[in-house]
Amino acid sequence: MGEKPMDLVEQAARTKLKERGVEIKDIADLVYYLQEKYHPNLQIETCVENIERVLSKREVQNAILTGIQLDELTEKNMLDQPLQDILMKDEGLYGVDEIIALSIVNVYGSIGFTNYGFIDKQKPGILEKLNDKSTGMCHTYLDDIVGAIAAAASSRLAHRAQKLE
Repeated sequence: MGEKPMDLVEQAARTKLKERGVEIKDIADLVYYLQEKYHPNLQIETCVENIERVLSKREVQNAILTGIQLDELTEKNMLDQPLQDILMKDEGLYGVDEIIALSIVNVYGSIGFTNYGFIDKQKPGILEKLNDKSTGMCHTYLDDIVGAIAAAASSRLAHRAQKLE
């Protein structure tokens, strides 16, 4: 079965992730972190394969583009107050960033919700870097989107492993 070519939306979403400092390998490390206890022979390539499938979904691409655009507009000080300050500070009670992330998590079922909640609290790897407020960059949406992609890929991996058992 041949791979279908990427359309413009998928290319744009992948480019935006890369421009914001997020590599597929960074997300694969998160998937590995979430799943290594349950899959003793887990390979990073398997994590990457599941991420690729998640990124091929249009609703995921749309969430990436929307969230990153809002982060970039925040950095450019282009939002009205009080939203500008809320996003720049990534206020805990804001929550809309998590709603966009949950739209990604929902693609592969309810196990993704628990994976997402866990990784959002732990903030390992790239998530710790994205949450560093000292950089002057705004990743209010991006950190949740990256965590959600990892959670969805982990969920997909778990579902596929269950079928194989």
